[in-house]
Amino acid sequence: MKIGIPKEIKNNEYRVGMTPAGVREVCAHGHQVLIEQNAGIGIGKNDDDYRRAGAEILTTAEAVFAQADMIVKVKEPQPQECEHLRPGQILFTYLHLAPDPKQAELLMRSGAIAIAYETVTDKMGRLPLLAPMSEVAGRMAVQVGAHALEKAAGGAGILLAGVPGVAAAKVAVLGGGVVGLNAARLAMGLGADVTILDKSLPRLAEIDGLYGPQLKTLYATTESIEESVFAADLIIGAVLVPGASAPKLVTRDMLQHMKAGSVLVDVAIDQGGCFETSHATTHAEPTYIVDNIVHYCVANMPGAVARTSTFALTNATLPYTLRLANLGWKKALKADTNFRNGLNVANGHITCPAVAEALGVELLLAEILLQGE
Repeated sequence: MKIGIPKEIKNNEYRVGMTPAGVREVCAHGHQVLIEQNAGIGIGKNDDDYRRAGAEILTTAEAVFAQADMIVKVKEPQPQECEHLRPGQILFTYLHLAPDPKQAELLMRSGAIAIAYETVTDKMGRLPLLAPMSEVAGRMAVQVGAHALEKAAGGAGILLAGVPGVAAAKVAVLGGGVVGLNAARLAMGLGADVTILDKSLPRLAEIDGLYGPQLKTLYATTESIEESVFAADLIIGAVLVPGASAPKLVTRDMLQHMKAGSVLVDVAIDQGGCFETSHATTHAEPTYIVDNIVHYCVANMPGAVARTSTFALTNATLPYTLRLANLGWKKALKADTNFRNGLNVANGHITCPAVAEALGVELLLAEILLQGE
């Protein structure tokens, strides 16, 4: 199979769909890799690195899309990239379609087979291809939140760790999944006073067993969320409903009761955001202020640490890429129910139930699509 890797074009997106090591593995299995020139510059890898791994360098994205059987990317295709997709061509990348009807429409119109990293599951119901970027985003959330708390950035002028004789900042983490736990770990490591909220008592018990009283846990209710948000200096939104739009946990009215200069970091912004006042921002202009509250809502946070992110992502996605290349998408998805959960768009139809519900469109179940194959 011919696998194409175009250069990412989203604002300040420096990641690339595959490392040279990943390319070498794919080529060793008898497949051909076509990569756009300079696609790996953002991770410190040049075209010669990819040539040595076995890739062919093409000068334009159009050429990559035209020649490849499967496109491997990082971020969702931008409108001009959707125009290059063709019927039957496989697209393997993050999609986050629930809050993005325009992208969904373009993908359906293209006739391509779009498989989303973020809805592939494993036998435990976890999200193995989302996890590495969730780890990165969770740790980054504390890093960027700490900066946003500085006075020059619009924050209250609070040092996250405090100093002897001055209390550390209070951090509330909404969601105890991969993002939330990584955020809590880093915030604790910096000396902050951290509380994590979740609706799963088993998850809270697991977190308590790992960290004990150093990390406070609360069952997430409207009241406990309000109390935690009103008391916090930094609030990290880390909730996820796979494939669906994120629930709005912090309303516009709640901002009036929060500390002036406190910071909201919305890691769920790819799925529409979990704060009512959230809208997507970019690395070029990452924050804005509403009612004296700083909002950080960058939709591709891990792109800022492109080298770490790309290596972590390739480690996770490579086995799945090889399965698609070795078997073809129909056989690969039919053989693995969990992998099949990643299919979001096929032959002009939405095939992911959560996405179909969020967009209000007709659903074609992947199981029905693959019958008889």
